[in-house]
Amino acid sequence: MTTITATLAPRHSTSRAASAGLWTLQVLLAAVYAFSAFGKLTADAQNVAGFEAMGLGVPGMYVIGALELAGAIAMFVPALTGLAATCFVALMVGAVILTWAIGGGALVAIPATVGVVAAVVAWGRRDGTRRLVAHLRG
Repeated sequence: MTTITATLAPRHSTSRAASAGLWTLQVLLAAVYAFSAFGKLTADAQNVAGFEAMGLGVPGMYVIGALELAGAIAMFVPALTGLAATCFVALMVGAVILTWAIGGGALVAIPATVGVVAAVVAWGRRDGTRRLVAHLRG
C-alpha cells in the first residue's frame, strides 16, 4: 500500500500578504482623502471655484470635505474600514459623473482610479462590513 502525502502552501502567508496589501491601500486612500479634505475644509480658492463651477457651492464643499476626513480616519478603524471604502466608491462614482459633466476630459481618470482602489479595499474588507451591519441590526 502506498501513502501519498500532499503539502499545501501555508495558508497564513497568503492571508498576511493580502492583509498587508489592503493596509497599504488603506493608508494610501487615507492620505489621498485627508489631503483632499484639507483643501476643502480650509476653503482653498481653487476648491471654492471648483465647487461653485459644479453648482455645489461652499456648503457642498464643506460637507464633502468633512466626509472625506471622516473616511480617511475610518481607514484606520478596522470595524469601519469596509463601510468607509464602500462610501468612497459611491463618492468617486459621483466625482466621475460630475467631472465628466463639466468637461473634465482626462481628469476623469483621477477619481476613477481612486474609486477602483476604494473598491478593492471595500471588497477585501467586506467581511468586516457584514459583521458591522449584523451588529447594528442587533
